[in-house]
Amino acid sequence: MEPSLYILSALFFLGASAFTLSTISGGGGALLQIPILNFLIGVSKTAPVINIGTFISRPTRILLFWKDISWKVFWYYVPSAMLGALVAGWFFAEIKIAWVQIIVAVFLISTIFQYRFGKKERSFPMRLWYFIPLGFFIAIIGTLTGGMGPILNPFLLNAGIDKEALLGTKAAQSFFLGIAQIGSYTFFGLLTAEIWWLGGAMGLGAIVGNLIGKVLLKRMSKITFRRWLITIMVLSGLVLFIKASLEIF
Repeated sequence: MEPSLYILSALFFLGASAFTLSTISGGGGALLQIPILNFLIGVSKTAPVINIGTFISRPTRILLFWKDISWKVFWYYVPSAMLGALVAGWFFAEIKIAWVQIIVAVFLISTIFQYRFGKKERSFPMRLWYFIPLGFFIAIIGTLTGGMGPILNPFLLNAGIDKEALLGTKAAQSFFLGIAQIGSYTFFGLLTAEIWWLGGAMGLGAIVGNLIGKVLLKRMSKITFRRWLITIMVLSGLVLFIKASLEIF
């Protein structure tokens, strides 16, 4: 079934707004969209639509931040993340992850104290090999929920990756993770023509948001960027906590 023009337009503007915010705050746009998308298109469609929309927008962000990408982190993270996405597709309709989401939410909310609202550059030591299990875990949760970008931010910051480098590295990682996610959804019969229409509208809006966000990011200092990033992580944690709590109780 082809969705209405009203819904497609709403998703386009939602994607543009969310990804403008996502660019100046290091991610979180997808997660903050979840309550709105649940209302507009239904809970069962939200995760695939977000992942398709995000995937469509990624090449733009990769091109915008190509020279800043940390390829060392990329190669540690991506193989295990792609494996995690395939595993998650298999469990998409079966597994309940609300308690895991609660743990992730508390971790995100705690970042305001970990980084002293942006004044502190690092909060714990981070080695490259940590990105291998981290990629697998984040890919599983992100494939099931539709948005887990913010949880990667503290680990990248603690690896010394900030601002443009953080955005470029996450974009490259997410693009290849998206290939696995969409392949997984397709293999298990979770994608329909309607999902593609909805995800496409959001993806086109997200491309516009990336371009606007790039312009705004150039004018930001590192500490301002970190403060935006921490604010969005805390808000994302609150959204995730409320969403998971409603599922449990």
